[in-house]
Amino acid sequence: MKLRFYSALLLFSLVTMACTAQPVINFEKSTQHLGFVHQGDTLSFQYLFTNMGNQPLVISDTKVQCGCTVVQKPAEPIQPGKTGVIKARFITNSAIDRQDRTIIVISNASNPSVELRFKCVVLKAKDKS
Repeated sequence: MKLRFYSALLLFSLVTMACTAQPVINFEKSTQHLGFVHQGDTLSFQYLFTNMGNQPLVISDTKVQCGCTVVQKPAEPIQPGKTGVIKARFITNSAIDRQDRTIIVISNASNPSVELRFKCVVLKAKDKS
């Protein structure tokens, strides 16, 4: 009887450990404040993150609101405890006034969809005369 109980307990423990073994993505800063810029500027910035989990983290996709934002994600898995970077560029040619944009990061983490934001105020283009 005790043997069956301990076998069941061991099996339960192994299943629980397997279910909790996964990556966890933790961004250092999820919102970027880019300040005042001029229409026509291209802004380059990045989001640093760490895999706080115990399995490799794979970022499978990123989604943006429009073609004015270009995102570059890591191609390789991020190992547990290691850091990575999401690079972004915002092209302000068609933007004006306050901007509050989002980037959605899709991964195999326990938090599989993370929203990143960036904000700025786009002023009229500088006079070229």
